[in-house]
Amino acid sequence: MLGKKNFDEIGTGGNLNTIIGKGSVFEGTMKVQSTLRVDGKVKGNITTSDSLVVGKEGDLDGEIAVRNAIVGGKLRGKLTASGKVVLEASSVFSGELKTTKLVIDEGAVFEGSCSMGAAADDKKEFPKSVSAILDKKSESSGISAAE
Repeated sequence: MLGKKNFDEIGTGGNLNTIIGKGSVFEGTMKVQSTLRVDGKVKGNITTSDSLVVGKEGDLDGEIAVRNAIVGGKLRGKLTASGKVVLEASSVFSGELKTTKLVIDEGAVFEGSCSMGAAADDKKEFPKSVSAILDKKSESSGISAAE
């Protein structure tokens, strides 16, 4: 649920000053300096320096860049979050997700791709497969894969 608990967990700071209410429709580009709550329909790009909260009735389609996101409704497109993303039980996500932390509640629908990890400046290279990990481990211990 989109209760106070989730706000506190991701640190929205309580500065909710922009709301797209139920029954409202917005098309275009939106930039918000604090937390944005969407209970209506938005088609376009959203950027906020703080958090995005999508209510159960909320429906977003576009490219979204936020610090944190709590999704209870529908979101299609590309979501980039520098902090944490919570997909609640009633949420439906379809598209590309990039974040450092992700919580998917039981019952949520996730279709698409997800990239998780450190900030873009701290990109780390990871082995491409388990066999690559095993090869590196066996090389460092002096054990061959044939043994």
